[in-house]
Amino acid sequence: MALDVAIVDQLKQIVGDDRVLTDTQSLSAYGVDRTTVWRAAPGAVVLPGATEQVQAIVQLANREKFALVPSGGRTGLCGGAVALNGEVVVALDRMNRISDFSEIDQQVTCQAGIITQQLQAFAAERGLFYPVDFASSGSSQIGGNIATNAGGVKVIRYGSTREWVAGLTVVTGGGELLKLNRGLVKNNAGYDFRHLFIGSEGTLGIICEATLNLTKVPEALSVMVLGVAEFPFIMNVLKTFNGASDGNGLALTAFEFFSHAAMAKVIEHSEVPAPFETAAPYYALLEFENGGESDMNKAMSLFEFCVENGWVLDGVISQSLAQSQNLWRLREDISETISRWKPYKSDISVSVSRMPDFIDAVDNLVREQFSDFEVIWFGHIGDGNLHLNILKPEHWQTEDFVAKCGGVATHVAELLQRFGGSVSAEHGIGLLKKPYLNYTRSSAEIELMKRVKQVFDPNGIMNPGKLFD
Repeated sequence: MALDVAIVDQLKQIVGDDRVLTDTQSLSAYGVDRTTVWRAAPGAVVLPGATEQVQAIVQLANREKFALVPSGGRTGLCGGAVALNGEVVVALDRMNRISDFSEIDQQVTCQAGIITQQLQAFAAERGLFYPVDFASSGSSQIGGNIATNAGGVKVIRYGSTREWVAGLTVVTGGGELLKLNRGLVKNNAGYDFRHLFIGSEGTLGIICEATLNLTKVPEALSVMVLGVAEFPFIMNVLKTFNGASDGNGLALTAFEFFSHAAMAKVIEHSEVPAPFETAAPYYALLEFENGGESDMNKAMSLFEFCVENGWVLDGVISQSLAQSQNLWRLREDISETISRWKPYKSDISVSVSRMPDFIDAVDNLVREQFSDFEVIWFGHIGDGNLHLNILKPEHWQTEDFVAKCGGVATHVAELLQRFGGSVSAEHGIGLLKKPYLNYTRSSAEIELMKRVKQVFDPNGIMNPGKLFD
């Protein structure tokens, strides 16, 4: 849908002629995220370079009554950054500067468009650590991470993005500029709107700047990959190595799992070596702080305990940084490897204690519903997060495949409701999961969400159609 020429001219006055894009290639590139279900149809793409320009764009949108879709690294998997109906995409790529750093406070303030990996490198250069990490850290942006409360592979130790956000500068859907919390550790002065914007998926306003906490760099990290005999045994391995009840575990920084089918895809297409010769139906990847010989001995002792109990068939522990990286690739390369099959993805969670029974129920469902499809499993089992990926057969039309998977998604959502879980563990709701929100949130909660949006976005211009209608 073409945008009115007069509006395009006003946008150019705000950001400059060459920062408003209307060509077909740009509209296609900026109008979608990594979902493949929808076709991009924005009216224009605008690239502001400062918070003041973002505010001017939002104020113009309110006056002229056109909608906005905030856009970060476009790595999302739920359609949260898709522009379908002539919206103006506000891409924050140019807002990628670090404006402040405090060694004393261990905080960094940056614009929302900075790449996650660049922020991690900035912290590392100063002897500090930004721990929120995931496979897309080389292309995702901090603003998008915050807008989806991104999780990743180290949640078991460090939590999700929310735990690291000390302050935000935002422009609300009504055009107000808010500076939220300002990096304070203690601030008990009324409502903390910062936490409303974290995970709001751009429906309340646009995150322009963030103050983020940093922490100490972990000690030398070692990685183990263990071949697990049965899915439920993964929980026994987690309990053993975490040692939460008896204090005999390791300081885990990650606990991941993946199926043999997932690993086989990575080995075949990424040329990553297999971790060991023994084949297992499932694998657990553990990362832990290795303080020296004592921790290494403990790791080996726990491994032997798991083998003796029949939970683990084989295993390997990294002896070098290169080996650690290759072991991590077995897990982190899965999403990129299977993308060629246009998988239908389910990002779901339940309490860790309920995971064994939930997994058994999902396994039964998969056997009943997906007997003709190849299913790829992986996830962050250490924090109850499971990724179910169904690969599209080559001879299936995309529309038929999505329709089939959508029907099964309802059954998965019903299981999640029964187990008290969530239809979205870390990727948000967007367009893809909007039909299933009511399985995790009550009608009263959804109604209150709508009222909150009305307060911050009175004209409904911010990312319309996402989360709820």
